[in-house]
Amino acid sequence: MGASWRLWPGRVEAWAGGRLARLLLALPDAALRRLAGTPPPAAAGLHPQAWLIARLVAIGPDRMSDEAPVVEQRRRLALQARALGVRTAGLSVSDHVADGVPTRLYVPETAGEDTPLLVYYHGGGWVQGSVATHDASCRLLAALSGVRVLSVDYRLAPEHPYPAAVEDAITAYRWAAQRYGGRLAVGGDSAGGNLAAVVALTARDDDELPDAAFQLLLYPVTDVAAKSASYATYARGFVLTEPGMDWFTGKYLPEVARRYEWRASPLRAPDLTGLPPAYVATCLPDVLRDEGEAYAARLRAAGVPVATQRHAQVHGFFNMSGARSSRAAIGQIAGALRQGLAST
Repeated sequence: MGASWRLWPGRVEAWAGGRLARLLLALPDAALRRLAGTPPPAAAGLHPQAWLIARLVAIGPDRMSDEAPVVEQRRRLALQARALGVRTAGLSVSDHVADGVPTRLYVPETAGEDTPLLVYYHGGGWVQGSVATHDASCRLLAALSGVRVLSVDYRLAPEHPYPAAVEDAITAYRWAAQRYGGRLAVGGDSAGGNLAAVVALTARDDDELPDAAFQLLLYPVTDVAAKSASYATYARGFVLTEPGMDWFTGKYLPEVARRYEWRASPLRAPDLTGLPPAYVATCLPDVLRDEGEAYAARLRAAGVPVATQRHAQVHGFFNMSGARSSRAAIGQIAGALRQGLAST
């Protein structure tokens, strides 16, 4: 029993994250609905591909707990990202070091020297994720938007707790401004959306940094010091769980008192005026949904132009370009980025 249990997570992972998942996601929506069943009422309207992904993740190994070492949890995310991502051609891709911070630059074939640059911070709860796990998604975003994308490989917790990720995020932004100039946008998903919001606030207040021209915030973490109502509604069963978010926060911010700082919880920043226009995407069944929408509401109240969209997707859909519904949502995000930068 003990030996088979040790093998079980690897078997489930290979099954849920491999070829079978790809085959299942290729089925028509009607077949997916029959296979995955109907989402609970609180998630009514969720795309059938997203609901199938949620169910597959729920029966796989828990990669947001101490059930396995952190390095193993990172490996599991990397496997999932490879299984659910599709790489896009037609780009120039190169690796750089931004004053000690590894980065990867994606340049569309149509880009010129004056093409805007998005400084992008990956998700993964500040504990997992990398330039590699988000490679397919950043390629697709650059290709669809026509914007150059600089993906940042910031340091991860628990080896490097808060504020290490914030420091690396700002360092990479400063380096990008010095190296490339022009219009700079900031963006990220989940924990990366948190870092993007913090960088935008920092740039607004730092005379030595250029203001960001646009914010692309994808289901961002905006308040780690409190839990909004969506935590209770979507606590389990929709990829990011309440216990999982607690695990991430504990690794990144072990000092509870520091969770109230605005560089950890940008929703708690005293003043949001003067920030760049933003696109804030949230997910229908996500513990982070309400705090992301609360941040958008505060931006709007501060006079910042904001577009919001609640996607019928699960948390992490940006990193699931192998699903057609996720690709369609990323297309909408790319359009928002392109239009947002054009308007500024």
